[in-house]
Amino acid sequence: MRFYSGSNGSLNYFNKSRLPANTIVRFVPQQTAWIVERMGKFNRILQPGLVVMLPILDKIQYVQSLKEVAIEVPSQNTITLDNVTLEMDGVLYYKVVDAYKASYGVEDAQYAIIQLAQTTMRSEIGQLSLDLVLRERTALNINITTSINEAAKDWGIEVLRYEIRDIRPPINVVNSMNQVVEKERQKRANILESEGLKVSEINISEAHKQTEILKSEAEMSKRINLAKGDSDAILLRAKANADSIKLIANAIRNTPGGKDAVALSIAEKYIDAFGKLAKETNTVILPASLDNFPKMIASGMNIYNKLNETDLAKEVLTADKTVEEIKKE
Repeated sequence: MRFYSGSNGSLNYFNKSRLPANTIVRFVPQQTAWIVERMGKFNRILQPGLVVMLPILDKIQYVQSLKEVAIEVPSQNTITLDNVTLEMDGVLYYKVVDAYKASYGVEDAQYAIIQLAQTTMRSEIGQLSLDLVLRERTALNINITTSINEAAKDWGIEVLRYEIRDIRPPINVVNSMNQVVEKERQKRANILESEGLKVSEINISEAHKQTEILKSEAEMSKRINLAKGDSDAILLRAKANADSIKLIANAIRNTPGGKDAVALSIAEKYIDAFGKLAKETNTVILPASLDNFPKMIASGMNIYNKLNETDLAKEVLTADKTVEEIKKE
């Protein structure tokens, strides 16, 4: 296809029109290559700037733009590896790197490159499943670009990149995909909810565990304190008993008439005990010598007389020993 430079100095790739005329002296625009034929045969490529041509003999036969060009690849139906029909279109970016090959290597470079892009895209899509087509769009674009460049290397054209613009699956496939996405979202929601419940149950169990541990520690401390209090109380009672025994022993030993006073006290308690038995029960236990009261008093005195000083001393020493053992415990 032959193109011309418009009034604004840019090339129009979508319309045919007349080529620049040979006016002997011409100015070639920047990023543009003019192909000159002399007597119908290729002569040279005019570079940007001032050029002089021979009248009648030289003719500008082709005009090639060296700028990057974007062309739309029309929509087409393609079939994936798993037999899903997709409607796809894209945009192709290329530029002319060899004006001679672009002019003489192919009749219409733009049309050829569009057709090559379509066939390459159908070939690449046919090797992939639908999921891969949707997921690996970037890799698919790179593969299509590489394949087009290999086929178009003799046309003097370099494809810079290819971009898939739109992928339109059938309506039933779209509905199925939406259902899958919805199920996947519901699945993730259920998983998150179950994880939340799991963490909650773990936290509650851990709280109960800590509560029971604290209760048991408190109970243990309470029992330890009670045992320590009982121990201290026993120790104090034993010490008080020992001290009272010592005081009584000293009082009896050092006080004149102390033994007689003790004897009198024992007799009084002896008689008082029989009086209490008579009040608390119907059964009365009487001593055999009740008719002889002086003899009963003498029996009480006998009991005391048998408590000699040695026995009393032993009792005091035993009380001291008991206090020491309690302290050690």
